[in-house]
Amino acid sequence: MSARAEALVLHGPESFERRWIDIPATADDGALLKIEACGLCGTDHEQYSGHIRSRFSFVPGHEIVGVIEDIGGEAAQRWGVSVGDRVAVEVFKSCRECDACLSGLYRRCVRNGMRTMFGFVDVDFEHGLWGGYSTHLVLDRDAMLLPVPAGLDPVLATAFNPIGAGIRWGATLPETGPGDVVAVLGPGIRGLAAAAAAKEAGASFVAMTGLGPRDLPRLAVAERFGVDLTIDVSIEDPAKRLRQELGVLADVVVDVTAKAPAAFAQAVSLAASGGTVVVAGTRGIAETPGFDPDHVVYKELRILGALGVDLAAYEAALALLISGRYPFAELHRVSVGMNDLEPLLQVLAGLSSSDADPPVHSVFVPDL
Repeated sequence: MSARAEALVLHGPESFERRWIDIPATADDGALLKIEACGLCGTDHEQYSGHIRSRFSFVPGHEIVGVIEDIGGEAAQRWGVSVGDRVAVEVFKSCRECDACLSGLYRRCVRNGMRTMFGFVDVDFEHGLWGGYSTHLVLDRDAMLLPVPAGLDPVLATAFNPIGAGIRWGATLPETGPGDVVAVLGPGIRGLAAAAAAKEAGASFVAMTGLGPRDLPRLAVAERFGVDLTIDVSIEDPAKRLRQELGVLADVVVDVTAKAPAAFAQAVSLAASGGTVVVAGTRGIAETPGFDPDHVVYKELRILGALGVDLAAYEAALALLISGRYPFAELHRVSVGMNDLEPLLQVLAGLSSSDADPPVHSVFVPDL
C-alpha cells in the first residue's frame, strides 16, 4: 500500500500547492482508492478562479474514478467491492440512517450534505485526502460507490457524473415523457447528456442553445445527441426561433448554463404555459437580466432547482455510456496530469486564452 499521496491543494484563487500527504491506515469500515481519473466541471474552474470562494484550503475534484487499493472487512461487505475493483465515487455522502437518507434524499443528510462532499473539504481536517486532484482518496463509511466495468476506460468513465446530471435534470426531475418538446440551455457535456436523456424519455423534439463562436463546435455535434434544433442566442431570440420552427414553446426547459445571468430569463420565455423549468446552473450574481416574474405566474410554470445527481442517475449513466447509443466517447476530450492541470483551468475559467477550441470534457489523470 502507498505510504503517501501526491495532491494539488488549492489555497485561494489561482493558488495551487503540490503537496505530499501521509495516507492513514485503512479503517475496518473504510477504504483507500487509487485515483485513475477525475473529471472537471464548472465548479472546478469556479473554485480555481475564486468565483466560488472558500475559507480553507482543500484538494478539489469530485468526478472520481479509481481502483480499490486497500479496504477494511466491514467496508468490503457493505460496498460489495474488493481490492483491484474499479469504482466511481458519488460526490455526496450518506449516513444511511437519517430521514433524508432513508427517503433517498441523501444530499440533505444531517451528518453530511454539502459539508462533506468530495472536492470541497478542508485539507487540514483529519487526513486531508478528500478530493480528486490527488493520487489517492480516502473513503470513509459514509461514502457511496458504483462499480465500473473493468473494460471501460477510466477517463471515459468519469463521464458518469455529467451524464448522470443530464439524466436527472433532463428526464427524471421534470418527468419528461413521450411527445414533450424540450429546450436545453448550454451545449456542454451536461447539456448534451440532458438532450440525450430527454430523447431516451420519449421527447419528440429537442432544441439546444449556445452563445457565440465558443459554443459553435459543440452545437455542431448536438444532432448526434438527439438535438433537432440549435440556436445561437447571440444572434437569435430562442423563444421566437422555437415558435417559428414548431409553432409552440417547450414543455420542459433545462438550464445547465453557468455564469450566464440572462439564461434564466431565456428559460422562462422558452417555457410553454404549464411547463417545467429545471435550473441546474448557477449565475454567480443576484441579477437576472430580462427576467419578468409575472411570466412565472401567467404561464403557471413549475420551476425546480437541481443540486447534484443521485445514485440511480449515475447507474443509468454508466449503462447509457456502455450502450454506445450516443457518441460520448468521441467528444473533444483533453486529459492532463499534475503539471498541466492549472493551465487548463485557466483556459476553462477564462483567465487565459488558447488557440484551440475548449474541450467539451476535461479530465485530470494523476499518472500523466
